[in-house]
Amino acid sequence: MRNWRFTLHLQGPLTPEQSDTLDGLEVFSDGLINLVTGPNSAEFWCSFDAEHLTDAIAEALGRFEHFPGVLVRSVELDEMALDDNGMATPAVLPPPPPLPDTP
Repeated sequence: MRNWRFTLHLQGPLTPEQSDTLDGLEVFSDGLINLVTGPNSAEFWCSFDAEHLTDAIAEALGRFEHFPGVLVRSVELDEMALDDNGMATPAVLPPPPPLPDTP
C-alpha cells in the first residue's frame, strides 16, 4: 500500500451555497481531502493510501457524488509525490533544463 498525494483542481471557486454544503458533508471531514482556496480558485489537497494511483484518485473523486454541482477540472501530482512512490521517470517528468555551455 502506498500513500498517494495529489491535488484536485476545481472548475472554479465554491459558491457560498457549496461552501455551506461542504461544511455538512462527513465524507470530507476525515482529513484525507482538504479544501484550499485562492482569490479565484479552489482545489482539494488529497492523501490516500491505495495500491495504485488510479485507486486513490477514484476514491477521492467518489466523494464528490455527495457534493453536487462541483466539477473537478484536473488532477495534479507533484514531482515529490511521484518520486516518493518510485514513479519519477523521464516519461513522467520532464528532464531538467540543459546546463549552459562553459567556455
